[in-house]
Amino acid sequence: MSPEFKLLGTGAGPGVPSFYCDCIACREARKKPQRARTRSGALIDTGNERILVDASPDLRSQLIKEQIDSLDYLFITHWHYDHFGGIGDLEFYIKLKRKHPVKLFLPSSAVEDFQAAYPFMMDVFELECWDYEQSYTFSDVKLTVLPANHSIQTGGLLLEAGQRIAYFTDTSGLPELTEQRIKGVDTLICDATFHGENWYPDSHMTIEEAIQLGEKIKAGHTILTHLAMHYSAPTTVQQIEEKLHSYPKVSLAFDGLTLKL
Repeated sequence: MSPEFKLLGTGAGPGVPSFYCDCIACREARKKPQRARTRSGALIDTGNERILVDASPDLRSQLIKEQIDSLDYLFITHWHYDHFGGIGDLEFYIKLKRKHPVKLFLPSSAVEDFQAAYPFMMDVFELECWDYEQSYTFSDVKLTVLPANHSIQTGGLLLEAGQRIAYFTDTSGLPELTEQRIKGVDTLICDATFHGENWYPDSHMTIEEAIQLGEKIKAGHTILTHLAMHYSAPTTVQQIEEKLHSYPKVSLAFDGLTLKL
């Protein structure tokens, strides 16, 4: 099979719908479950190896939904709960089925936090700290970690095989050097947390800002992800898609979206 990049989850921290929320986005997602969003995460499937990118608190349900029954590596982009909260879901898979450790790539700033949060899993992971501009090759897929603008140490991914895909779920714009590295990518998958006012301009982007970033780096296609839908002006998938009619190179991510690499 050709290498694939699958979005397991495309929502921000609260998910859509949220149990406590009755905004128009949550009502839409309850009425049409295909428009629901679990917390952000992705999977690189080379055909020979599977690399999980982030472990959201929804990980178990994501893996069951996508019929994923094995993993070879775990790559954590940054240490925020909506990106690491599902790590514990892998304990019994590794101990009972795989029976040897999974390599876990972490930002160096997260190692102590990982050890404090998951002391019972120290024997199931082999830890390795990633560095910016470091590249890894998995079968025919090259993965390079690039700096993002977020509140803590955060890596975005440049994936290169037949296609070049840039994946930045949590970022406020991009550092200039990162912009240069991903110039002209086939696909930019990008943080578009907010609709309306950006409550966290140092950490996230609005839908409009994500569209502008895609235009700036001349991406062939921009896919909006890490969508809160609740903030700051709640909006529905239908409303956003109507707005995107004016942007033929831009589309909305959805859980389960699969791209060929």
